Amino acid sequence: MIQIAEVLPTEPAPLWRLAKQCGVTHVVGVFPVPFEEGMHRDQMPWSYSNLLRMKTAYENGGFQFTTIEARPPPTRAKLGLDGRDEEIDWACDLIRNMGALGIAVWCHEWMPVLNWTRTSTTTPGRGGALVTGYDHELMRNAPRTEYGEITEEQLWDNLKYYLDKVVPVAEEAGVLLAMHPDDPPLSPIRGLGRIMRSVENFQKLLELYDSPNNGICLCQGNFTLMTDELPQAIREFGERIYFVHFRDVDGTPEKFVETFHDEGKTDMVACMEAYREIGFDGVLRPDHVPTMEGDQNNSPGYSSVGRLYAIGYIRGIRDSVYRN
Repeated sequence: MIQIAEVLPTEPAPLWRLAKQCGVTHVVGVFPVPFEEGMHRDQMPWSYSNLLRMKTAYENGGFQFTTIEARPPPTRAKLGLDGRDEEIDWACDLIRNMGALGIAVWCHEWMPVLNWTRTSTTTPGRGGALVTGYDHELMRNAPRTEYGEITEEQLWDNLKYYLDKVVPVAEEAGVLLAMHPDDPPLSPIRGLGRIMRSVENFQKLLELYDSPNNGICLCQGNFTLMTDELPQAIREFGERIYFVHFRDVDGTPEKFVETFHDEGKTDMVACMEAYREIGFDGVLRPDHVPTMEGDQNNSPGYSSVGRLYAIGYIRGIRDSVYRN
């Protein structure tokens, strides 16, 4: 059966207890300390000792810790700049340490310079909840970043270089690499090409280094903007899906808003049925929830109340789909 997880801080907090009270059994981890230039290897956020402390803290809190959704700095690797091999070595260190500690899945991504991007974090949603949104018209005249124009061809070449180095390490360590899609799945943004933005490009990713350790983070909010047949895409990717972000949106890649899990464009029940059909028994987590009444909007997309609502909704779907 698919497992419901939450991304939680590395120190015990009220959200730990709330998640546990909602029946969450698994945790998606983030690094316990920030990265700083000049750190000694043993001080890095992804060092063995730091990951070990994360693992024991989560497990002492009653969670199973199988997935990390944090990354060493990736910009030089993505852009093919001097120093990229050092960044790739850091990624390999993380993967080896994960393998040594039995942490099975690493969610990485290939969005150059800009990570997930929104033009609004205060769009009114249902009942006055605040949701995030993106409108590409508002970005068309945005200035280029310091890196200027980056083509999709460059990104594919640099991704191939990166995969050639990290996938063999993942194979040896027994770690599954789950590539997160571009958010939004649109190219270019501020002169920066983006390649993880279509079902076809994800198939190309799998073919670029054909390995059972090279796979997908099926972030539904992005994939539902790529295809009108999301359940079918889930079936087609099948065993190469290693991690799921269960969320929804309304609109198009050029203009969309996040939604509550029960009001977006996606047939969430059909998606859950597809995960059951392919035998996916890994981790999903709710993602990018509205900020609900009683919560501050200081972390848009990650309202505690919104997350608890999402967990309950997802548990209801899962229990219905998997009851037989």
